[in-house]
Amino acid sequence: MTRIASVKADQQRSAGATTPERHRPYEDALAILTGTLVMALGVVIYGKAMLITGSTAGLALLLQYATGTGFWLVFSLVNLPFYFLAVKRLGWPFALRTFLAVSLVSLFSRLTAGWVEFARIDPLYAAIVGGALMGMGLLILFRHRTGLGGINILAIYLQEKYGIRAGYFQLAVDLAILAAAAFVLPAANLLLSVVGAMVVNMTLAINHKPGRYAGVT
Repeated sequence: MTRIASVKADQQRSAGATTPERHRPYEDALAILTGTLVMALGVVIYGKAMLITGSTAGLALLLQYATGTGFWLVFSLVNLPFYFLAVKRLGWPFALRTFLAVSLVSLFSRLTAGWVEFARIDPLYAAIVGGALMGMGLLILFRHRTGLGGINILAIYLQEKYGIRAGYFQLAVDLAILAAAAFVLPAANLLLSVVGAMVVNMTLAINHKPGRYAGVT
């Protein structure tokens, strides 16, 4: 009987160890607030240094440089078509959290420019630190089943459905966006943007592997 009880206890502990811990509502709220604040700071740093990133944030920065329209407005608009995919593939809760996150990044990116002022920022430093900040912001949001629209939605869907690493998938898409930026940015800024894109996506690829973090929202 002792042997049987021991086996059952081991099975129960094993089952408990593999059961994901569900995030509490306040944890999701704090994560979305923190993730969007960090992401917005990274975007402001990139905008100051005239760098580009990938996904819809990179597209919004590119349009900002090309047209002079504020990032906050362009970022909100370019994400509109992707909410349908979020609802259809990932459900209303994810879509609503994503809409909230996009809205907060748009708002915080506009406010951060008034909260923080950079007299000078080295472009290489901006590429690395700004990229790391954006990667960490996305990581926080991803772990709470929240994206930032566009390619982020597709990346999360592909990782959950087919096991494709979100970071590696985004790296391929981001390189295509960087190629388009060659018509807008100087070569030096474009090269540093490639460095920054690698920092963003390797931050995700290293820290957002399937099965490594099992928090559930």
